[in-house]
Amino acid sequence: MKRKFIPVEEAAKEWMKDPEFRAAYDALEDEFALASAFIRARGLADMTQEQVAAAMGTTQAVIARLEGGRIKPTTRTLERFAKATHTRLRISFEPEATKPGTRRESKRVSASS
Repeated sequence: MKRKFIPVEEAAKEWMKDPEFRAAYDALEDEFALASAFIRARGLADMTQEQVAAAMGTTQAVIARLEGGRIKPTTRTLERFAKATHTRLRISFEPEATKPGTRRESKRVSASS
């Protein structure tokens, strides 16, 4: 029996039509963004997970979990990761998306270390 494979992009288009799937996917946006930021910072520092772990005094497995989005790091962990990768940590609060026709000031509040 020969299997037929559907390209992931095509499947994703179909899945996104389902409101429940779309809501669950959108709910993970922040986790994906944080995981991506860890990977990007490490890549810009041209470091391996092992090197970042050594600089932080932790294990490669912890770095893998951070980059995989499987754990919610503390602010202290974020600061240690930034120091290890020679980057600057910036945390910001942004307004939630609003419905068309509503007014909300688009101010952004940031803190950096």
